[in-house]
Amino acid sequence: MSSITGTAESIGLPSAHPKRLALASMVGTTLEYYDFTIYNTMAALVFSQLFFPSVDPMVGTMLAFSTYAIGYLSRPLGGLFFGRLGDKIGRRAVLVITLIIMGLTTATIGLLPTYGSAGILAPLLLITLRFVQGVALGGEWAGAVLLAVEHGRQDQRGLNASWTQMGPALGTLLGTGLIYGFTSLMDNETFLAWGWRVPFLLSLALVTFGLWVRSGVEESPMFKQLEEAHTKAKAPIKEVVTNHWRRLLLAGGSRIGGDVLYGLVVVFTLTYVTTVLQLPKSTALMALLIGTGFNALAVPLFAILSDHWGRRPVLALGVVSTIVWAFLMFALLDTTQTLAIVLASVGGLIVHACLYGPQALFIIEQFPTRIRFTGASLAYTFAGIIGGGFAPLIMAALFKSYSSSYAISIYVAGAACVTGLVLLLARETAHKPLEE
Repeated sequence: MSSITGTAESIGLPSAHPKRLALASMVGTTLEYYDFTIYNTMAALVFSQLFFPSVDPMVGTMLAFSTYAIGYLSRPLGGLFFGRLGDKIGRRAVLVITLIIMGLTTATIGLLPTYGSAGILAPLLLITLRFVQGVALGGEWAGAVLLAVEHGRQDQRGLNASWTQMGPALGTLLGTGLIYGFTSLMDNETFLAWGWRVPFLLSLALVTFGLWVRSGVEESPMFKQLEEAHTKAKAPIKEVVTNHWRRLLLAGGSRIGGDVLYGLVVVFTLTYVTTVLQLPKSTALMALLIGTGFNALAVPLFAILSDHWGRRPVLALGVVSTIVWAFLMFALLDTTQTLAIVLASVGGLIVHACLYGPQALFIIEQFPTRIRFTGASLAYTFAGIIGGGFAPLIMAALFKSYSSSYAISIYVAGAACVTGLVLLLARETAHKPLEE
């Protein structure tokens, strides 16, 4: 099988300015995780009161996390639709469509009526918006990674892909920082009345900036080469499932450990600190904010390391660290000391970066260019259901059933073992050219 080994220029096609390309790659995932952060935080802190007020607080939180899971359940639909579209008409067009849909649905959540004014209609609208949002998200991630990797130098694929992988940390920082500011400046009554709406509405600013940035980026040179050679896949979904099903399973399995760990550190911990430990919201948000800053710095470092050491060794380090941190984290949280809680967040998110930094490359390197968008989208979105989508809900259910964090630690460690098994079965791809 032939391969593409050079830069965009070396195969005779134009490439975007590196800074603009980096911004275009990260803006979508920044918006995605900005939305997920504000939604997850609101689900943990206030949505049980606003949309599910007639049930026990922990049950209300579980219901709020269920609407979070719906956003993951609809992602494979987006992966199927937009992944196929990206391999048929190009990466750039798909990324414009997904960005617009994500921004509009996020902003609309900020305009929703609450249960107190609209009754059952309020949670139904929330669920509908989360579903549509998930469809758009299903096509965003793979396209953003491919835009960066297929434009850039092939001996720096880890660095190129790390821009997309930095988006979640930046989105989490932005969302957490805003909510921390609002909860610090407002009393609880004001925040419940209207303060929670503002972060959702502000997503429109990110969309506007993102559309401007992406308008100046050319189509992927590798996709253009396929068009000129008339070698685009006629049925990319069928080709992935029929000829690359093993790679699809391996690529998806690589996500499980990191997604479940993220659900623990970023989502469930907020509920645990505020509901179980009865500590102020500001303490949990401050710890998350600091931890996310370290995550943003660590993601590109681990991605670059994977260019030198290989994807599998760096991911293996993340697997072992996740198993250890799954138990150590609760020991730190249960001290109820602010410094220990901050350390729990920082350590957890550095470990997550070890898994997340090389993850994008590990996934897209499993598939040839002609079906890369489809294959990566399907692997990312279907695995997201198993890993991230239900993780906070499962953790809340485990704690409710056992009244102990030990069961949650075993669950997180088990998820890491799934990723570890994938690494044993997978081939190393770091120092090989991308398949055409």
